[in-house]
Amino acid sequence: MVRIRLRRVGKRKQPVYRVVVADSHSPRDGRFIEVIGQYKPLLNPSEIVFDQDKALEWLRKGAQPSASVTALLKRAGIWTEFVKDKGPAPKKVKKHKKTGPAPQAAEPEPVAAATPSE
Repeated sequence: MVRIRLRRVGKRKQPVYRVVVADSHSPRDGRFIEVIGQYKPLLNPSEIVFDQDKALEWLRKGAQPSASVTALLKRAGIWTEFVKDKGPAPKKVKKHKKTGPAPQAAEPEPVAAATPSE
C-alpha cells in the first residue's frame, strides 16, 4: 500500500519534515517515491508547503495519508478539495419496519407429560 507520510530531515532539536509518498513497508526516513511537500513546525506560525497538484493526484490514485499528514492537508485546504472532487458521500438508507398489524403467533400445543412405560 502507498502512504503519504512525514520524513524527518533537519538538525538535532530543529526538525523539518518532508511530506513524501512511500511504500508502507519502507522505514520512516528510508526510500520514498516522491516528495510532495514540506512542514516546518518550529516557525511561528508553522510553515506548510504542498505541491497541490501532486498531492491531489496521489490521493486520487488511492494513497493513504497518515493521521498527521491528513491534519496538515486539512490546514492547507487540500483535503477539502479532495473530498469535494469525490462528490457527496452516499447516504445510508434506513430500513423501516412495516407498520401493519403484527402477525399473530400460534399458541404452542401443550406437551403431554411423558410417562415411563415398563
